[in-house]
Amino acid sequence: MLRYMRALLMLSVVGSCMPINVQADEEKTDASKDKAAKKVRADWAEIRISGSYPESTQMPGLFGDLVEGLPVCMDRLHQAAKDKSIKGVLLKIESVEVGWARLNELQTAIADVRKAGKPVWACLNDCGNKDYLLAASCDRILMPESGTLMLTGLRAEVTFYKNLLEMLDIKADMLRVGAFKSAAEPYTRSEMSAEFREEMEAILDDYYQDMVSQIVAARKLPEDKVKSIIDEGLIRVNRAKEIGLIDEVAYEDQLVSLLAGGDETLDVRIREDYKKKKVNTDLDLFSLMELLSGSSSDTGSTRPRIAILRLEGPIVSGSDPMGFLSESTINSDRIVPLIHKISKDANVKAIVLRVDSPGGSALASDLIWRALEASGKPVVASMSDTAASGGYYISMGAEAIFAEPGTLTGSIGVVGGKVALDGLMKKVGVTTTVISRGKNSGVMSITEGFSDSERDAMQGMLNTIYEQFTQKAAAGRKMEHAKLEELARGRVYTGRQAKSLGLVDHLGTLADAVAHARNLAGDAESKLELEDLPRPQSPLQFLMGKTESADRPFEVWAALLPAKALPALSHLRTLRLIADEPALTILPFDVRMD
Repeated sequence: MLRYMRALLMLSVVGSCMPINVQADEEKTDASKDKAAKKVRADWAEIRISGSYPESTQMPGLFGDLVEGLPVCMDRLHQAAKDKSIKGVLLKIESVEVGWARLNELQTAIADVRKAGKPVWACLNDCGNKDYLLAASCDRILMPESGTLMLTGLRAEVTFYKNLLEMLDIKADMLRVGAFKSAAEPYTRSEMSAEFREEMEAILDDYYQDMVSQIVAARKLPEDKVKSIIDEGLIRVNRAKEIGLIDEVAYEDQLVSLLAGGDETLDVRIREDYKKKKVNTDLDLFSLMELLSGSSSDTGSTRPRIAILRLEGPIVSGSDPMGFLSESTINSDRIVPLIHKISKDANVKAIVLRVDSPGGSALASDLIWRALEASGKPVVASMSDTAASGGYYISMGAEAIFAEPGTLTGSIGVVGGKVALDGLMKKVGVTTTVISRGKNSGVMSITEGFSDSERDAMQGMLNTIYEQFTQKAAAGRKMEHAKLEELARGRVYTGRQAKSLGLVDHLGTLADAVAHARNLAGDAESKLELEDLPRPQSPLQFLMGKTESADRPFEVWAALLPAKALPALSHLRTLRLIADEPALTILPFDVRMD
């Protein structure tokens, strides 16, 4: 009986406890469900910014995906700005190798994302001037404590080869029109001329002040403090945070927590490589053939549109003589027929010329200028990092010229000449016998320098080309020739300087130039499509179009050199052009920020 009553009591206790425990478990489950339900998903678009970002469209498919051009990067930023599923943008910035104009384009795109109400954070490891200026356009900057901020200022280094050429008994016989036209100085002098130094000082001053002003505005620091920071140069990360150059010292694994900002209701997710086109590694025979063949024509769309003609690289005529020294060239033999084709297309309502070129062949520049002048379409020019000499020439017939603040432009002048190898050839036992008819028959010979008669003939031709250049520039700028000629003489200006002098009409981005073209075309509602031209050559077109020897040992040798050594070889490009072209409209130097 006692055992029976104990069993009953236990059953009663268990029975009375079981509903309580079940209810507690249910309440606990419901609480965690409520907590999970309260989590708000916050997606951030991760975009990596690195490399040179060429202006022109790249090869399609497998090859093109390996190099992201500026148009593609800009489009990814614009998509992030419009994407309602994206809360913010995370930029991972490393080794940006763009010039001042492309930097401004990227900064403008970042500003558009921020205007759309989406924060932009920059993640840096080690960084230089360009990396930091891009990061300073963002809302917040993060770096790991082991990084280094190299805010070293700007430096111009010009290498001169006169003494080397004399040691080799090579004579650089160069002529020019314009006191500032210094393209030949590296071969004829051992140091800068007074004019060359004057223009370089002015350009560097403009860039330096722009760099300081950007940091002052972005980081809310006094100008004198920013200048002292630049003088300090190499700055450790903890110090960078202390003086207000960055916002957080953090590693990549801390990003999600930082983006959440301590809000436990946020489910932060980072979309890696947002909108980046993936490389196709699974090519069947059909897709491989399609990749190799590419498009059959330079124009694709048949709808009403605005053609954006992206011209990048040195300006050449005939076969491309640049080899490995240039990723792309502006070849008049291809570009002039393309412009003629656009001119005949009634659906092309305007042309926007995007130029990134130091110039080159005077003849090729003039042919491209004439094709645009005679197109019968409204033409608006947009200058990228460089639109100088021949790059200015092909732009000057536009109804309006837009330059970025840091564009290098102007350099309205002409240079010509040759490198005479007779002395070197004699040193190595090579002799030359000359038979000639005509007192100027040796004007383009690379054996001997100019005779007095040949020099006079060459100088006369350069003077004529300079007169044509300045007359056309004056007409394009609606300026008295005498006033334009004072601004010419081969002098180079930044976009800001050129705007104040009347050599360009507006400071603005490519988007600003497109908007102006829409106005000229009567496209108030922005209905016209945009078409990038020329379309990239397919791998098959590229291979079939090459006429040079397949055996190019110098290219193989050059590929073994450190990347920083390659700019020094760019002078070989100028020497090759000088040998091939009687007159050049070319920029005398390259400007790099780091």
